[in-house]
Amino acid sequence: MAGPDQRYLGRVFDEVPELYDRVRPSYPDELFADLVAITGMADNGSVLEVGCGTGQATRSLAALGCSVTAVEPGAGMAALARQRLADFGNVDVERSTFEEWDDRGRRFGVLVAASAWHWVDPSVGWQRAREVLDPGGWMALLGHVVVRRPGEPEVYAETADLHERFSPGNSGWCHPPLEDDVRTTDRGWGLVDGPGDLFGPPIVRWYPTVQWFDGNGFADLLRSTSLYRRLEPDVREPLLDAIAECIRTRMDDRASRRYLSVLRVGQRAERGRW
Repeated sequence: MAGPDQRYLGRVFDEVPELYDRVRPSYPDELFADLVAITGMADNGSVLEVGCGTGQATRSLAALGCSVTAVEPGAGMAALARQRLADFGNVDVERSTFEEWDDRGRRFGVLVAASAWHWVDPSVGWQRAREVLDPGGWMALLGHVVVRRPGEPEVYAETADLHERFSPGNSGWCHPPLEDDVRTTDRGWGLVDGPGDLFGPPIVRWYPTVQWFDGNGFADLLRSTSLYRRLEPDVREPLLDAIAECIRTRMDDRASRRYLSVLRVGQRAERGRW
């Protein structure tokens, strides 16, 4: 559940919007093709995006021809999103949390949240989502799960000693799960509180993706994540410098970050239908 501390933590990305935009993974084209096929989004469909960040998923939604209203609480993230999306006439970026956003009576065919819904207060978010969707509308959660494959070099395995040296006992330090194990978690809405009877059971699709970095690039990727941003700078920066050096010396300056990108799509429930 996204409590006050968790929602505040979600806004630390606003400290580094350019870095976030540069290093975070995008979503595969196949995911958006499936989103269109499942929801029936027409060229003139209306989409509400919650937590658009710097507009990574927004660009793909806009390219489909949809009218996109994108809501983003961070001033820096919203400003960069407007800049990145300036060539699209069918996108409007509004700065607000979803909980406090003024919908002005607007309703939408699809609500999309890309790596953002876990920052929304579920006691407000799910009901609000249902209210702003048209009857028969769809809720779509997009995300990335970091995974590993057996026998493949993996950065955390190579740097566990450094993590423990610089930030001992941190509960966030752990090996990514195996890809095959993650694929078995194909039910429900993922690691968020569910909507109860407000939405029907979701359709779940997985998409393997991978990024490659040198040592400095991988350190920048970690620098853009909440787990590392919550560290004090005098801990974070020496740790990331040491990780970059480890990748250079132990991994030939080439490291992968594997993901299963995921699409979870469920339809707005009419009371008593499910």
